[in-house]
Amino acid sequence: MSGHSKWAKIKHKKGATDAKRGAAFTKVIKEITAAAKDGGGNQETNIRLRAAIQRAKGINMPMNNVENAIKKGTGELPGVVYETTIFDAYGPGGVALLIECLTDNKNRTTAEVRNILSKKNGALAGAGSTAWMFTKKGYITIEKNKIGEEELMGIALDAGADDFKAEGDTYEITCEPAAFETVKAAIGKKLSPASAEITMIPNSTVKVMGSDAKNVLELMEVLEEHEDVQNVSANFDIPEEEMNRLAEQAEKE
Repeated sequence: MSGHSKWAKIKHKKGATDAKRGAAFTKVIKEITAAAKDGGGNQETNIRLRAAIQRAKGINMPMNNVENAIKKGTGELPGVVYETTIFDAYGPGGVALLIECLTDNKNRTTAEVRNILSKKNGALAGAGSTAWMFTKKGYITIEKNKIGEEELMGIALDAGADDFKAEGDTYEITCEPAAFETVKAAIGKKLSPASAEITMIPNSTVKVMGSDAKNVLELMEVLEEHEDVQNVSANFDIPEEEMNRLAEQAEKE
């Protein structure tokens, strides 16, 4: 899980900057519209919509935007129809990627994703060629200085979590998607998680160093900045000391 957790930490730290970008609003509006189209406009019965609305609140999106996006999804307002498209790909060092998109033009998005990959020594792969390397899980992180390990482990496992581990300065909790809301709510009674999402977790990881590590991180960032890309999962494992070295190098550049 290390590749996912390290990228999640990077995203969390830079989230305040990303939230200022128009692309952040665009991504969430697409997700809300698609979720409402697939499962209806009631967030109490539509888990995907509820999660999307939480994302919207996290970036301070006006509720008027949220409501209009829901209405476009349910057909109460005219709007664009978005298609879910998933790309299997490989990045530098043989890292497996699963790129989830929402688009109104699959051909355009395919060409643009292919172009991004090629610039960072990556390439699209056949359908399903990397998807089997990931499992959909609820994933929650909590900063270690907020709560004791035994107390948090007890709360999480009692609520239905299936894995708990300490990684760096955070605790990581995983659970089945069906148990995600219950586990999140149980933890939420005690404290607010650093992050909480249903995502694709790699079943195994590939260790990358040096230029491959740098290119993987740059590739992840460029892909996630694309307005059609909703999520990128990867199975890279970059050692902590290498991550620190790359961070110091980036500050100097």
